[in-house]
Amino acid sequence: MVPLSQHNKSGFFMKVLFINSVCGIRSTGRIVCDLADEYLKNGHECRIAYGREYVPDKYKNISYRITSDLGVRSNALKTRFFDNECFNAKRETKKFINWANDYNPDVLWIHNLHGYYINIEVLFDWIKSRPKMQVKWTIHDCWAFTGHCAYFSYVKCDKWQDCCHNCSQLKSYPKALFKDNSKTNYIRKKSAFTGVNDMTLIVPSEWLKRLIEKSFLNEYPIEVVHNKIDTDVFKPTESDFRQKYNLQNKKIILGVASVWDRRKGLEDFIELSKRLDDTYKIVLVGLSQKQIDNVPLNILCLNTTDSKEELAEIYSASDLFLNLSKEETFGLTTLEAFSCGTYPIVYKGTACEEVVDTYGGLAVDQNLDAVEEAIRNSV
Repeated sequence: MVPLSQHNKSGFFMKVLFINSVCGIRSTGRIVCDLADEYLKNGHECRIAYGREYVPDKYKNISYRITSDLGVRSNALKTRFFDNECFNAKRETKKFINWANDYNPDVLWIHNLHGYYINIEVLFDWIKSRPKMQVKWTIHDCWAFTGHCAYFSYVKCDKWQDCCHNCSQLKSYPKALFKDNSKTNYIRKKSAFTGVNDMTLIVPSEWLKRLIEKSFLNEYPIEVVHNKIDTDVFKPTESDFRQKYNLQNKKIILGVASVWDRRKGLEDFIELSKRLDDTYKIVLVGLSQKQIDNVPLNILCLNTTDSKEELAEIYSASDLFLNLSKEETFGLTTLEAFSCGTYPIVYKGTACEEVVDTYGGLAVDQNLDAVEEAIRNSV
């Protein structure tokens, strides 16, 4: 977490406005609320503007929802047809800007803008009209400097360094079905995001910083700040998790993700389940019901949970934590598991390697032979 002194140049009371796709749930939503809690504790005023889903009761009185469920679905549908994520929602964004002008923040702290809820051109026109407002932008993935995708190393694409075109990942988030608008998106993003008077970029890893330094965002100062976790919650925790699922005599291999897509390594977990004997049990948290229906029965599949306490219990009950993602800008679950006393194993070549080098754990080559060997040597 960035020290508050870095955000309060005058040393006086500040009004802070956060923007993120979600508030208080999943990794980025929890990060935003932890930052807001720190500001509030130090006597500042905070508001959190968000785009979608529900807000925990604790934050309802300081939150502002930018669009509705219907708006999110409508913007997602437009993106499917026109490949124009974050160039819709003009009316909702203008309404939000009117509210933000009334709030009159001294500090604006942006997090995830993608998520079908905001118009970035309207937003950044407003930001540029307030040159005295201090702007921070925590970048959690690569979407801000590409014409479409949030990650590109998995497909070994470097078009983003010059200008995106002929995108090979239209079917990945934010999914487009009919049109490749990546070149236009890239040009419009570059125009919107550059030229802000006082903006600092914050990234969770040196890995992501190196990428941004090659992008059109390299005009801004970049701070590397590892994501923090709540160690009052994420700590070795007693629970009946093993008894509940009859795993008392099993070596539990755990994987956790908010969204299990191909880059998160779901297929690797499935293949790994075929290699390990029945003394091991793979447990995956965060799968959709459709995924659960298609995963082999020898894997214990659990739905997404937004309870940090429940996650801490699952982490603590496990013998090993595997993060088999091929693309990560930090890997918060890796640090959460380690804080709960569970040894993490991650793939090399992502920011997760940086996490285990800093805090503890093992990074292995991106192949299942290396993973299997590490597991058998660890438990």
